[in-house]
Amino acid sequence: MPTDLPAFPGLTPLPPLDHPELLAPCTMAALTSWFAARPDIAPAVGVVAIDPALADTAALTEAYGLPPEASVNCVVVVGKRAGEERVAALAIRADTRADINNAAKRLLDVRKASFMAVDQAVERSGMEYGGITPPGLPATWRLLVDHGATTRGPAIIGSGVRGGKIVLPGELLAELPGAEVIDGLAQ
Repeated sequence: MPTDLPAFPGLTPLPPLDHPELLAPCTMAALTSWFAARPDIAPAVGVVAIDPALADTAALTEAYGLPPEASVNCVVVVGKRAGEERVAALAIRADTRADINNAAKRLLDVRKASFMAVDQAVERSGMEYGGITPPGLPATWRLLVDHGATTRGPAIIGSGVRGGKIVLPGELLAELPGAEVIDGLAQ
């Protein structure tokens, strides 16, 4: 397991559990639980402070000169089957697009999958728009991680708030509790 924090120019990683102000409460709780169960991964995960105005991937990438493939976006999709709502969070590299019409729809086993409305995603996740991230999502949501997000080096993900980002080796996305790694989730 990697023990070095990923380094990105202009971003100084800090131990996440020492900086709760940079994490949504649900993200802090999830990281605390994850690190307790897997203390070997804690040294490889950091949190960085950013200008909240730069939380969106394009702005962050431009401001810090980051490669687009370093950012992993988390989008929330929803569909229904026999009146039952089915929700999944998809973690995909920013230089790809989520395959909502095929892969997500098939994995959720629904006729139609679509992005959850922003206000609902914010309210139901307990996270800020632009900061929604896999650690800390509701346990009833599936976490689908595109295989490419786990194999292409370090990753920058949300922290649950717009003023922070989590940095970690991409391979650790596959280690998140409940993560399902999917080939072809993104195009």
